[in-house]
Amino acid sequence: MNPPAVSARVRGREAELERIGTLVRGPGGGMVVVCGAGGLGKTTLAAEAAAQTRSEGRVVVWIRWRDDPAQLGQDLAQAAHILGLPEDRLEEARTGRVSLVDAVWEHLATVKGWLIVVDNVDTPSRVGPGAGPLAAYRGWLRPHGGGVLLVTSRDTTRQTWGPDADLIHLQPLADDAGGAVLLDAAPHAGTEAEAESLAVRLGGLPLGLNAAGTYLSVPTSRHRTFSAYQHALEAEFADLLGAEHPGAAADPEAARRVVRHTWDLSLDQLHQDGYTLARPVLQLLALFEPAPVPRTLMTPELVTEATGLPATAAGVDAALAGLHQYGLLHTPETDSSEPSSSPAMGRLQLHPLVREVTAHTLTRPEPTDTWLTAIDDHLTQAVDVVTGMPGRTGWPTARLLAPHLPAHLDRSTQRGLTSAVGTLDSLAGALGAAGAASEELLLRRHVLDAETRVLGPGHPDTLASRNNLANTLNRLGEHQQAADLH
Repeated sequence: MNPPAVSARVRGREAELERIGTLVRGPGGGMVVVCGAGGLGKTTLAAEAAAQTRSEGRVVVWIRWRDDPAQLGQDLAQAAHILGLPEDRLEEARTGRVSLVDAVWEHLATVKGWLIVVDNVDTPSRVGPGAGPLAAYRGWLRPHGGGVLLVTSRDTTRQTWGPDADLIHLQPLADDAGGAVLLDAAPHAGTEAEAESLAVRLGGLPLGLNAAGTYLSVPTSRHRTFSAYQHALEAEFADLLGAEHPGAAADPEAARRVVRHTWDLSLDQLHQDGYTLARPVLQLLALFEPAPVPRTLMTPELVTEATGLPATAAGVDAALAGLHQYGLLHTPETDSSEPSSSPAMGRLQLHPLVREVTAHTLTRPEPTDTWLTAIDDHLTQAVDVVTGMPGRTGWPTARLLAPHLPAHLDRSTQRGLTSAVGTLDSLAGALGAAGAASEELLLRRHVLDAETRVLGPGHPDTLASRNNLANTLNRLGEHQQAADLH
């Protein structure tokens, strides 16, 4: 029941550790839930909190959730016994004269200053005892102790943990902290700036940072510097971070430690819980560009046309809610400073490594080609809808669609080029009206580059696109660049 050792300095989690430490040292106790997607370092944070608490001379007990309520009960009873629960009281519980769970928590409420960690509670609905909701606080996990019960979980919802739990929702590491993790592991692999650049490329995900740092620390690795590793990711992502682990399928603990597999545990759990569209919806989102996707684009029709699976609006809603619950999907807030921003505009976004690993694990060339064709059809339909809306109604969606259209044009064949160019031109016009200059410029440049490459610089369509780009640059005050195009 001892916590695992923390092998390296924990970076970028100072605020979270202070928050836990303050609760442990305070008079009230409570329950802290460190939650977030796989790979964010929840167990590492809990282990560091445990080490700091133990260094203060306090009692620390570490319990690993094994998807077994009876085992959890035995472990918590042992923890209470360590904290002074008398043997005769335990005997009363064993013989049925009192409730074991109540006896344990009645005693834990009388003792101050302890820390009990229950790690990897990714199936909180099964904690028990009984079938009541965990948030009712009548089961094994309660916020009513004199010390702190610290739970780690991939489930991030307040509904699961109840109103009295203190939720610490972990986020990816800040750029400087991510760079420090890499430098700690491979101090001779490059400069601070190069380490930070690689950390940004890995999205600040501790599991990915640790994998890269471990690789770079090995003298026989092919890529020995941060810059070389970052460059190699473009061509060798599947080998460096997307490689399969031979024991992951049979050993969940091994899967948790491998970038390629860690999110499969959450997807498997969602499937078992009835969210059958969660995995295909995640895979579909992974084929979009690394930018927020408008919620209105993720329809049952798109899911069915891409995957061949029957889908309803309720089924897609449930899949997205499940992915969000397990931290695999984010819904970034609208920046109110943006022109035409709308707080009601839903956005869906994956962590860059979740997106990249998921996209790399799709079978190629099928179903990817079929899925991309469906995505392209629905992008075209979405642009038609947005540009047909009156006034400013469609502007927020237009801005969200823009980053996904250059790839749509790149995937079009020469025969389909005219249609794809028309789609980009149409959206560029709407973006110009919305004052979204950077997005309009992105599309105008991409159209000109594609037509120059496919049709030639002297083709009438190419010349018209040069004129469109020049007009856009003129409106932005870039008169010399505009003149160079005329």
